[in-house]
Amino acid sequence: MLDIRQLAFRYEGQHSSPMRFDLKVKPGEVLSLIGPSGSGKSTLLALIAGFLAPSSGQILLDGESIEKLPVASRPVSIVFQQHNLFPHLDVFTNVALGINTSLRLTPQQVDEANAALERLGLDGLQARKPGELSGGQRQRVALARALVRRRKILLLDEAFAALGPALRAELIGLVKNLVDECKMVALLVSHQPRDALIASARTAFISDGRVAVVEPTLTLLEQSELPEVRDYLGTL
Repeated sequence: MLDIRQLAFRYEGQHSSPMRFDLKVKPGEVLSLIGPSGSGKSTLLALIAGFLAPSSGQILLDGESIEKLPVASRPVSIVFQQHNLFPHLDVFTNVALGINTSLRLTPQQVDEANAALERLGLDGLQARKPGELSGGQRQRVALARALVRRRKILLLDEAFAALGPALRAELIGLVKNLVDECKMVALLVSHQPRDALIASARTAFISDGRVAVVEPTLTLLEQSELPEVRDYLGTL
């Protein structure tokens, strides 16, 4: 269980009230985060990952506090819209970096990297460079690298925004299956409500630095009475 309690943050020079987040996510769940630009979705992910330091509050994973751990020690993997692959390294090496940055892998770790690539439909592409791959394939490599890290929390920050609808749906479905199988906790930030429908039984709406509501995804998208949700979705 990921349990975020009264997690507060204010950007330097900002005079408004601090952002303050409360949220719980179950093992095996992909929880989607939707809301207007600037509402705090990516800030919440950055706080969980350790890129930003909260002024107060807690981030608990299975009851253990992680908000003071350094970035490298957090049980977190993150995939961005830009895949952040190293263009001069081949596919296998990019994935292997998720296991050991020194690239000194045991035979078992080599097998793990190859198994992750096979699982994501990349078998046979180990020797290619990122520039030789399609956009969807590059995001698959980024997901494979996150998978081999074996971290309990997976953060997806607009990870599929540059892809077409069919490929987005395919990769989101793949992530959903992996998260369920590995009993990870995943947060998916997206500006596309359809992504939430595919990925999540529940979706959180983020507004003005708060979790305004967490509801079943279809209920939130089609029946929400909150004015800010209706304004965001463009419904009457």
